[in-house]
Amino acid sequence: MPVFSSFPPFLRRCALAALALLACALLAPAHAQEAKRLRIGVTLHPYYSYVANIVGDKADVVPLIPVGFNPHAYEPRAEDIKRIGTLDVVVLNGIGHDDFADRMIAASEKPKIPVIEANAQVPLLAAVGMAARGGDSGKVVNPHTFLSITASIAQINTIAREMGRIDPANAQAYTANARAYGQRLRKLRADALGELVAAPNADLRVATIHGAYDYLLREFGLEVTAVVEPAHGIEPSPAQLKGTIEQLRAANVKVIFSELNFPSAYVETIQRETGVKLYALSHISYGEYSAEQFEKEMKQNLATVVRAIEEAGA
Repeated sequence: MPVFSSFPPFLRRCALAALALLACALLAPAHAQEAKRLRIGVTLHPYYSYVANIVGDKADVVPLIPVGFNPHAYEPRAEDIKRIGTLDVVVLNGIGHDDFADRMIAASEKPKIPVIEANAQVPLLAAVGMAARGGDSGKVVNPHTFLSITASIAQINTIAREMGRIDPANAQAYTANARAYGQRLRKLRADALGELVAAPNADLRVATIHGAYDYLLREFGLEVTAVVEPAHGIEPSPAQLKGTIEQLRAANVKVIFSELNFPSAYVETIQRETGVKLYALSHISYGEYSAEQFEKEMKQNLATVVRAIEEAGA
């Protein structure tokens, strides 16, 4: 540079270094904007696991509901609504299990925040014995798609694809991570099915305390004959309970699946009056959020269904 040609060599090097630092400082804001780390909001524990495994170390996953709150009875708090203002996108179940999120987003600083509907490509089952949101056709659907390996993989692929559109720089990593995660989940299901010496007896009739486990049980070829609760967390009236017991007897139901850690007083009555066996499954909706929770608790659920089928056959 002619301006510095008359400088001694040492001063010339210092001047050039200062110019280089100045250029870096001027370019820093644009570079920082490009490298912005996304914050992804999730509504339920399974979606935390999905997204954490998809993004790896490329983004942050932020629960909308603090640990300890029941999503079925959650009412948005001011501090939780405020947190949405710090997010870049929200991943939703979107078919009835996290309706509170719609109210939170509408009341937040970002009512137009991008939303990923995880169930956009999932074939949905009709809801039985439970309250759920109907679609445009008025059909009431079962929102517990996250309790199925097959439906979970479909949601994981949808989330990865949509995240890649929002964050193209990391799209390839999201796709690779989703593929690896899906392979691990398929192996869980294959291992469980491989433990069964034979397919479930076609005459095996099962019921559930509430209508969360239809998707899971269909992985084993089982159809739910009856659902005890009229809605999640709502105990049946004496008349409803009497009708359910009669239905279980008439259908020759041998197995009832209930929710882990949520015993109900009327379950003992059902067992006493019908002689059915009771097995508890995880709803994967409680405790600390972690990337491993879904795999861990689904492995337990699959093992429980395998045990119920084997013992019913014996």
